[in-house]
Amino acid sequence: MGHRIYSNDVVRTMEETFGSGGDFIANQADPQRAATFLRESLDFPERTFDGALVWDTLQFLAPPLLQDTVDQLCRILRPQSSLLAFFHAEEKAQTAPLYTYRIVESKIMSLTPRDQVRPVQYFNNRSLEKLFQKYNSVKFFLTRDHLREVIVRR
Repeated sequence: MGHRIYSNDVVRTMEETFGSGGDFIANQADPQRAATFLRESLDFPERTFDGALVWDTLQFLAPPLLQDTVDQLCRILRPQSSLLAFFHAEEKAQTAPLYTYRIVESKIMSLTPRDQVRPVQYFNNRSLEKLFQKYNSVKFFLTRDHLREVIVRR
Protein backbone atom coordinates (compact mmCIF):
# COMPACT_ATOMS: atom_id res chain seq x y z
CA MET A 1 0.00 0.00 0.00
CA GLY A 2 3.05 2.25 -0.08
CA HIS A 3 3.31 2.73 3.67
CA ARG A 4 6.60 2.86 5.52
CA ILE A 5 6.94 1.54 9.05
CA TYR A 6 8.95 3.39 11.66
CA SER A 7 9.68 1.81 15.03
CA ASN A 8 10.96 3.60 18.10
CA ASP A 9 11.50 2.17 21.60
CA VAL A 10 9.98 5.05 23.56
CA VAL A 11 10.23 3.15 26.85
CA ARG A 12 13.98 2.84 26.41
CA THR A 13 14.15 6.58 25.65
CA MET A 14 12.12 7.23 28.82
CA GLU A 15 14.53 5.13 30.89
CA GLU A 16 17.60 6.77 29.37
CA THR A 17 16.20 10.29 29.81
CA PHE A 18 14.53 10.02 33.22
CA GLY A 19 16.32 7.05 34.80
CA SER A 20 14.75 3.81 35.90
CA GLY A 21 15.06 4.25 39.66
CA GLY A 22 12.96 6.06 42.23
CA ASP A 23 13.38 9.50 40.62
CA PHE A 24 11.84 8.41 37.31
CA ILE A 25 8.61 10.37 37.83
CA ALA A 26 10.22 13.38 39.51
CA ASN A 27 12.78 13.67 36.69
CA GLN A 28 9.95 14.13 34.19
CA ALA A 29 9.30 17.57 35.70
CA ASP A 30 12.79 18.70 34.64
CA PRO A 31 12.19 20.90 31.54
CA GLN A 32 15.55 19.99 30.02
CA ARG A 33 14.95 16.25 30.35
CA ALA A 34 11.36 16.59 29.08
CA ALA A 35 12.57 18.50 26.01
CA THR A 36 15.20 15.82 25.38
CA PHE A 37 12.58 13.08 25.63
CA LEU A 38 10.21 14.81 23.19
CA ARG A 39 13.05 15.54 20.75
CA GLU A 40 14.39 11.96 20.88
CA SER A 41 10.96 10.35 20.60
CA LEU A 42 8.67 12.58 18.53
CA ASP A 43 10.71 15.11 16.58
CA PHE A 44 9.11 14.64 13.16
CA PRO A 45 7.64 17.05 10.62
CA GLU A 46 3.97 17.90 10.94
CA ARG A 47 1.52 15.32 9.56
CA THR A 48 4.17 12.67 8.93
CA PHE A 49 2.35 9.52 10.04
CA ASP A 50 -0.85 7.71 9.03
CA GLY A 51 -1.11 6.03 12.42
CA ALA A 52 0.64 5.36 15.71
CA LEU A 53 0.82 2.29 17.90
CA VAL A 54 1.66 3.82 21.27
CA TRP A 55 1.00 0.63 23.26
CA ASP A 56 1.05 1.23 27.05
CA THR A 57 3.77 3.89 27.34
CA LEU A 58 1.58 6.95 27.96
CA GLN A 59 0.48 5.75 31.41
CA PHE A 60 4.05 6.06 32.65
CA LEU A 61 4.35 9.76 31.80
CA ALA A 62 3.61 12.44 34.39
CA PRO A 63 1.54 15.51 33.57
CA PRO A 64 2.31 17.95 31.92
CA LEU A 65 4.80 15.84 29.92
CA LEU A 66 1.95 13.42 29.16
CA GLN A 67 -0.14 16.20 27.62
CA ASP A 68 2.87 17.53 25.68
CA THR A 69 3.47 14.03 24.30
CA VAL A 70 -0.19 13.57 23.27
CA ASP A 71 -0.18 17.03 21.65
CA GLN A 72 3.04 16.21 19.78
CA LEU A 73 1.48 12.96 18.55
CA CYS A 74 -1.51 14.94 17.31
CA ARG A 75 0.84 17.29 15.44
CA ILE A 76 2.74 14.51 13.65
CA LEU A 77 -0.33 12.44 12.72
CA ARG A 78 -2.19 13.16 9.51
CA PRO A 79 -5.88 14.07 9.61
CA GLN A 80 -8.17 11.02 9.86
CA SER A 81 -5.28 8.83 11.08
CA SER A 82 -5.59 6.57 14.12
CA LEU A 83 -3.68 6.08 17.33
CA LEU A 84 -3.86 2.95 19.48
CA ALA A 85 -2.89 3.06 23.17
CA PHE A 86 -3.37 0.79 26.17
CA PHE A 87 -3.91 1.83 29.79
CA HIS A 88 -4.07 -0.55 32.75
CA ALA A 89 -7.60 -0.51 34.11
CA GLU A 90 -6.99 -1.73 37.66
CA GLU A 91 -7.46 1.37 39.77
CA LYS A 92 -5.85 0.00 42.92
CA ALA A 93 -2.83 -1.65 41.29
CA GLN A 94 0.47 -0.59 42.83
CA THR A 95 2.46 -1.72 39.79
CA ALA A 96 1.63 -2.63 36.23
CA PRO A 97 3.52 -4.86 33.85
CA LEU A 98 5.43 -3.04 31.14
CA TYR A 99 5.42 -4.97 27.88
CA THR A 100 7.26 -5.16 24.62
CA TYR A 101 4.70 -5.57 21.84
CA ARG A 102 5.38 -7.30 18.53
CA ILE A 103 2.97 -7.85 15.68
CA VAL A 104 3.59 -11.44 14.65
CA GLU A 105 0.92 -11.85 11.97
CA SER A 106 -2.16 -9.95 10.85
CA LYS A 107 -4.21 -11.33 13.79
CA ILE A 108 -1.49 -12.27 16.27
CA MET A 109 0.34 -9.99 18.68
CA SER A 110 3.09 -11.09 21.05
CA LEU A 111 3.37 -9.43 24.48
CA THR A 112 6.62 -9.90 26.37
CA PRO A 113 6.76 -8.57 29.94
CA ARG A 114 9.72 -6.25 30.56
CA ASP A 115 9.29 -5.08 34.13
CA GLN A 116 6.79 -4.09 36.81
CA VAL A 117 6.43 -0.30 36.94
CA ARG A 118 4.21 1.99 38.98
CA PRO A 119 1.80 3.82 36.67
CA VAL A 120 1.90 7.57 37.25
CA GLN A 121 -1.87 7.86 37.38
CA TYR A 122 -5.06 5.89 36.84
CA PHE A 123 -7.04 6.68 33.70
CA ASN A 124 -10.80 6.29 33.55
CA ASN A 125 -12.89 7.04 30.45
CA ARG A 126 -13.40 10.70 31.39
CA SER A 127 -9.69 11.37 31.97
CA LEU A 128 -8.87 9.75 28.62
CA GLU A 129 -11.46 11.90 26.85
CA LYS A 130 -9.87 14.97 28.40
CA LEU A 131 -6.34 13.81 27.52
CA PHE A 132 -7.29 13.32 23.85
CA GLN A 133 -9.63 16.32 23.59
CA LYS A 134 -7.79 17.73 20.54
CA TYR A 135 -8.59 14.58 18.55
CA ASN A 136 -11.82 13.98 16.62
CA SER A 137 -12.94 10.82 18.40
CA VAL A 138 -11.97 8.54 21.27
CA LYS A 139 -13.24 4.95 21.70
CA PHE A 140 -12.61 2.69 24.70
CA PHE A 141 -12.63 -1.07 25.05
CA LEU A 142 -11.91 -3.01 28.22
CA THR A 143 -9.96 -6.22 27.55
CA ARG A 144 -10.08 -9.37 29.62
CA ASP A 145 -6.47 -8.63 30.68
CA HIS A 146 -7.61 -5.51 32.58
CA LEU A 147 -6.32 -3.22 29.88
CA ARG A 148 -8.26 -0.27 28.57
CA GLU A 149 -7.74 -0.22 24.80
CA VAL A 150 -8.10 3.28 23.39
CA ILE A 151 -8.50 4.04 19.69
CA VAL A 152 -8.24 7.70 18.83
CA ARG A 153 -9.02 9.31 15.47
CA ARG A 154 -7.14 12.52 14.59
